[in-house]
Amino acid sequence: MFSRVTKSVCRFLALACVVSIPVALGAQDSAKPAAKAHAGDSPSKWDIFAGYSFMAPNAKVYGWNEGPGGTVGAYQTNGVSFLTEKIGSAESATRFFNDRWGVQIDSGQHDVIVAPASYSNSGLFTVQGGLVRRWVGYGKWTPFMHVLGGGADLHGPDHQGYTPGWTTTVGAGLDYSLNQHWSIRAVQADYEFVDVRFGAAHMGGSQEGWQPGGTAELEGIRLSAGVVYHIGTIAPPVPVTLTCSASPASVFPGDPVTVTAAAGNLDPKLNVIYSVSGPGLTGGMTGTVSTGALAAGSYPVNCGVKEGKPGKEGLKPWESASASASFTVKAFEPPTISCSVSPTIIKPGESSTVTAVGVSPQNRPLTYSYTASAGSIAGNGNTATYSSVGAPTGPVSITCTVTDDKGQSASATISAANSVTITAPYVAPVPHTQALCSISFAADKLRPARVSNEAKACLDEIALDLQKQSDAKAVVVGSSNAKEKAATAKEAVAAKKNKHLAVVDSAAERAVNTKDYLVTEKGIDASRISVATGTTDGQTVEDYLVPSGASFSDDVTGTTPVDETTVKVQARKPLHEAAHKKAATKKKP
Repeated sequence: MFSRVTKSVCRFLALACVVSIPVALGAQDSAKPAAKAHAGDSPSKWDIFAGYSFMAPNAKVYGWNEGPGGTVGAYQTNGVSFLTEKIGSAESATRFFNDRWGVQIDSGQHDVIVAPASYSNSGLFTVQGGLVRRWVGYGKWTPFMHVLGGGADLHGPDHQGYTPGWTTTVGAGLDYSLNQHWSIRAVQADYEFVDVRFGAAHMGGSQEGWQPGGTAELEGIRLSAGVVYHIGTIAPPVPVTLTCSASPASVFPGDPVTVTAAAGNLDPKLNVIYSVSGPGLTGGMTGTVSTGALAAGSYPVNCGVKEGKPGKEGLKPWESASASASFTVKAFEPPTISCSVSPTIIKPGESSTVTAVGVSPQNRPLTYSYTASAGSIAGNGNTATYSSVGAPTGPVSITCTVTDDKGQSASATISAANSVTITAPYVAPVPHTQALCSISFAADKLRPARVSNEAKACLDEIALDLQKQSDAKAVVVGSSNAKEKAATAKEAVAAKKNKHLAVVDSAAERAVNTKDYLVTEKGIDASRISVATGTTDGQTVEDYLVPSGASFSDDVTGTTPVDETTVKVQARKPLHEAAHKKAATKKKP
């Protein structure tokens, strides 16, 4: 009974020690400022494991059988085997000093009281310490390996009581991370060697009975699985950082480019070495690239930095960094040009000034030249003179060209709307006679040559036209019908025989009466109105406006001038009432 109590107390004290170590050291570490970790998850500082353990020992104990009266009997030649411990537990606490190495305290318990025959016939309790190596960087999986050594308390399979000894363990395992604090230990496989001396055979107390003694050299496989709780993180040394810049990033051939390396997270106690490299460039922290001989294109530059003790710079991964940048050499851009001319409208033989504005984006030297589709143009600067001598009338195309010292050129042709136009001398158009309104005399049967009130509207409009055009004249052409023409012809024949006989020409009378209206009632100068007769068959007067410079005889043919001295003007007076009655009586049958 006493051995069971002692074993349980020892187990509790070992487990409490395992759990308390990271708590105590963690409190001590909390007083120190935490190192700056890399971006992302960092390996844990403490791992606390607890889980199920299976023990398969491979050993026998050779002791002595009990003789008569509690004496020592015969020596056991076959020995008693340790049976498999199917139920057990394992715990460990590991303190890591970096992302790979740490120290571990481990305990294991495999003890089942002998009851049914199917249970184990022994027990093992171990407390060990040693080194641990883990491999991080495999996603959620973390393999590890440990080498341990320490003490053991072994219960023999042949009623040997718990006896202390020593043990060593070599093993490996695999953890699967659930989150920052928890992992599952999928498997931990250990090879354990335990050496315990049970001593000489003897009779124990009333509770212990016969103690066969002997020596146990136990080797076995321990398989464990459970959960791991992570405390704290191991922050690897902050690596050196580096930026590399090329300024300016885009240049033209001949312009310098400065390459600069700028490091961060440097340890002020260590030596630092910079390097920059590129086309035609070597140097330390900064360097200058000469681009005069470089063709157009993109060029890389590289920067590097190492820190460490003198002569040992960059030996550790976090003590060096590299970066790169690039710059572009641009081809010289061609010039541009705009062109204008003034004045844009000239007469034959006149000149215009052509002005060109050329621009080189890189301020290269420029030369100018000019061409014209007609005439001639002279000039080699940004202005030229165009001469229209010998050029036909019409638009002239002018082109300006600019060329830089690299042979790149640009041209501009002045648009038709803004180019030079050579105009012909002005020739005034030849005026022509214009036909105006006409007057009918057919309504007045008693006075068929008299200007009626119905004609006033037409004649008033003619007078207005003459007033507007003071240098214009009017021609009034009277006509008669066939009956009147026949009567006039008959009277002309009779007048040859009788010189006192008057000849009445109705067409001439109508023309003269129309002129008289314009002169006497509208105030038109009589010299501006001519009268004539025409060949039209009808009792009408045709009126024409003759602008200055127009020829009536060329524009209107078939008319004959009237000798106004032979025609008497007929006054525009109303008929006497008796004359009207007489005219009306004559019309009755």
